[in-house]
Amino acid sequence: MSTESATPPSVAAATPAGPPVAIVTGASQGIGAATALALAKKGFGVALAARRPAGLVAIENRIREVGGFAFVAPTDVTERDQVQELVAETGRRFGPVGLLVNAAGAVHRAPLTSTSDADFDNVLGVNVKGTFLCTRAVLPGMIARRRGRIVNLAAVAGRIGAPRLAAYCASKWGVVGLTKACAEELRPAGIAVFAVCPGSVDSESYRVAMPGAKPRSAPESVAEVIAWLGSEAPASMSGSVLDAPG
Repeated sequence: MSTESATPPSVAAATPAGPPVAIVTGASQGIGAATALALAKKGFGVALAARRPAGLVAIENRIREVGGFAFVAPTDVTERDQVQELVAETGRRFGPVGLLVNAAGAVHRAPLTSTSDADFDNVLGVNVKGTFLCTRAVLPGMIARRRGRIVNLAAVAGRIGAPRLAAYCASKWGVVGLTKACAEELRPAGIAVFAVCPGSVDSESYRVAMPGAKPRSAPESVAEVIAWLGSEAPASMSGSVLDAPG
């Protein structure tokens, strides 16, 4: 993990609304990167997590350019020990995690008969298990402080089926179900949990999975919704799954 970013006292300090410290997974590109930048502009200190350090460094530099605070935390969200270290390092750098954005994602487009066990396991591993591991890792601190927010990136594919996207659809339905269950379990602890269901978004993963297709949304438009849920939306909305089809 990067060791160069200084911890700003204004970010690390607790406020009545909770420390403005966020972890964003999948932050090296697309919606995750746009969300990290949007949160930094709102004053959050942001831990930038993804498997590709190069993409994370680019986003860290963009955040610094706008006067924000972030650090690079290369993390495979399917690995429990790496996720635990991500949460611990964020605490050391910026203070307790007040917001988790589970934006890391994987997609595989192929007919069912051509989808291998490994393909299916990878998509479910990143999209569902990764969301579960990251959520579980931040909960002890949030429960102890009786406040926190979690925003999960689902998809329109988590509400309707789509041909050649069985693994992806299954995973995003899983994210929606996990969101609903966590919201009910964690509401008494003061923790709000939401999900966002974008449609087609102009990102590297979309262009790879859907060559030639024209996306309807920019990552920044979805990031605005996520940042609002993570900072301003009423806690009474916990459990909501918001569509953002573009």
